[in-house]
Amino acid sequence: MRSCLTFFISGILVTLLAAGGFAAEPGVQRSCAGGVTVALTPQNLTTSAKSWDFKVVLDTHSGDLSDDLVKSSLLLDSAGKHYAPIAWDGAPPGGHHREGVLRFKPVFPQPQSIELQITRSGEAAPRTFRWQLK
Repeated sequence: MRSCLTFFISGILVTLLAAGGFAAEPGVQRSCAGGVTVALTPQNLTTSAKSWDFKVVLDTHSGDLSDDLVKSSLLLDSAGKHYAPIAWDGAPPGGHHREGVLRFKPVFPQPQSIELQITRSGEAAPRTFRWQLK
């Protein structure tokens, strides 16, 4: 019985490793407040990337999504340095659903962690999203 269990667990570990199950790729984070959901997904946060990209999805059923994400977003590294976005490639301000990619220059050297803040008009505090990179 013990050898069957060991074989089974070994098989699962091999499958996970082959499929990248232990990859350190940061995942999606969501913030819901004031009737607006903001979802952020980091993409390709390597030092060799041309830009550090964050897929951004904003959804609401009330109000208008008029945020200028280049002006209202800020990336912070674990050393406390701040980085402004270099571009927004996506839906223009307005409407009830917006989606696009917020781009930053890559941070050298790669920090232990990053924090992305989005300050929304009418909200007391910025929406804060954190990821461990190392």
